[in-house]
Amino acid sequence: MKPETMMIDDVRYVREDSINVEKEIIAVVDGESIARAMIGQPVIVRSRNEGINAGILVAADATGVQLKDCRRIYYHKPADKKLSWYEGVAQSGLSKDSKTSGTVACKFIIEPYSLTQCTAVAVASIMEHTPNAQR
Repeated sequence: MKPETMMIDDVRYVREDSINVEKEIIAVVDGESIARAMIGQPVIVRSRNEGINAGILVAADATGVQLKDCRRIYYHKPADKKLSWYEGVAQSGLSKDSKTSGTVACKFIIEPYSLTQCTAVAVASIMEHTPNAQR
């Protein structure tokens, strides 16, 4: 039987052939998902099926994330026209012609994702943006 992990200088190493390659891997530092460092922070979460969502990060691991007080952003332009994409929204907030859902108390996104931390200006802009009705 081969060992699956080993410790060298307080760093845990995992055998490459013991990793399930069919599952997305989130980087791990000191036994914790690096995404967990952002728990409690306002973030934009981007994922394949759930699109772009903004809220407070409650939990994060290799399977997905949990957000509270969150909104889906389904059409976006940054308030600062010199910036682009959702990273620009995370810095400067939403333009007036952006479109969001209403706020929900809790949302789970169970799929691979990326996180971008939001500034206080961006959070205020996103949360104060008038929600758009679905047509």
